[in-house]
Amino acid sequence: MNRRDFSLRLAGAVGALSLGNTRLGASARDGASRQGSAALRVNGDRINQHLAALSEFGKNPYGGVSRVAYSDFDRKGREFVMGLMREASLDVRIDTAGNILGSRPGSSAALKPILFGSHIDSVPDGGNYDGDVGVLSAIEVARTLKERGVTTRHPIEVVIFQNEEGGTIGSRGMAGHLADKDLDLVAKSGKSLRDGINFLGGDTTKLAAAARKKGDYAAYVELHIEQGGTLDAEGLNIGVVEGIVGIGWWDVIVDGFGNHAGTTPMDKRRDALLAAAKYVQMVNRVVTSEPGRQVGTVGRIQASPGAPNVIPGQVLASLEIRDLDQAKIVRLARKVMDEATKIGAENGTTFTFKETYLSTPAMMDHGVQKVIESSAKALGMTTKHLPSGAGHDAQYMAELAPTGMIFCPSQGGISHSPKEFTKPGDVINGANVLLQTILALDAA
Repeated sequence: MNRRDFSLRLAGAVGALSLGNTRLGASARDGASRQGSAALRVNGDRINQHLAALSEFGKNPYGGVSRVAYSDFDRKGREFVMGLMREASLDVRIDTAGNILGSRPGSSAALKPILFGSHIDSVPDGGNYDGDVGVLSAIEVARTLKERGVTTRHPIEVVIFQNEEGGTIGSRGMAGHLADKDLDLVAKSGKSLRDGINFLGGDTTKLAAAARKKGDYAAYVELHIEQGGTLDAEGLNIGVVEGIVGIGWWDVIVDGFGNHAGTTPMDKRRDALLAAAKYVQMVNRVVTSEPGRQVGTVGRIQASPGAPNVIPGQVLASLEIRDLDQAKIVRLARKVMDEATKIGAENGTTFTFKETYLSTPAMMDHGVQKVIESSAKALGMTTKHLPSGAGHDAQYMAELAPTGMIFCPSQGGISHSPKEFTKPGDVINGANVLLQTILALDAA
């Protein structure tokens, strides 16, 4: 089925869903609709209990978690969630890229699986909700279907991607973008990707077997905490993700001339750090000079030689720009570079930019977005369409299947921190929207 046909069929599912949410469409009569699927709700207390239990693996004394990929805590956390998957009657396996997959057959052998899930690895000193909410909610959706005796038309598959935080490694493997040369890169655990994947039960000698082709899945859906503060600030229940931003990274070198701080007059200096300071302010001005939701950051400044009595002769800095429009990323970066040349001319310094990473924005499927929004509204929830400013496994899944993301609020917009928090009720809301979205997609 091509994307146009898929979107047309989704439109029918959205229409059925909007009619009081009393049916999912005539094509689902053999399974979900017979069971009163619109009335199905997850066991929210169980999800939040599982969140608390998972947080014990890599728990820090100050409330967060360090369950970095390929660590012992990561492997033990994976064993825990695989146990939950088996309790949900999923057939569990680990693919050669180290991703965990739990499948349940559908009533029609001719239909492709619907895939949904997230990740459980964390950043060092991270929080207990990033990735975990999506994984445990996905397992709960499968368990709810089992307990209520609902058989979907499509097979369903719950996925726990490995090492999302270290560069979406597992989803890259599934999308066929993990090359053998990448496997020598060293992760936060200290293990190479090669050793880490094998440590988790993968098999890097057969890595190509993990790759999927476009069309292998009917759809992919990921529930995730927002990691930003929009939903929380506006008092909204659910975010419907429009797309995952592209990211541009540049290493920036500012060359001046190191000299004695006491004997060099102010008007004779070629101070690289002074030029870098003006550069930081300029990046903010350029990025905010046009309307839009683009963001720009200078996250690194390192002056050399770094002595209090020496004028800095060189500064190592950075530039990051994120937006849903890759052309805008490139345009703003070019403007920053032009302005940096002017700054350098003021005091005899030079700027050199080296592009180190430029990812393409991943747009979410419009049909899946509509189903997510309709599912949330049918449950009486408020919604907002918004971009994801962070990277996710969904950006690679979008290459394989119509893809959508559901956001639930992050209190205060805090993430990658022990203070990361999503209210239990918001977790439950997100899981129920995920459940109804999967059922509506199944009907399509």
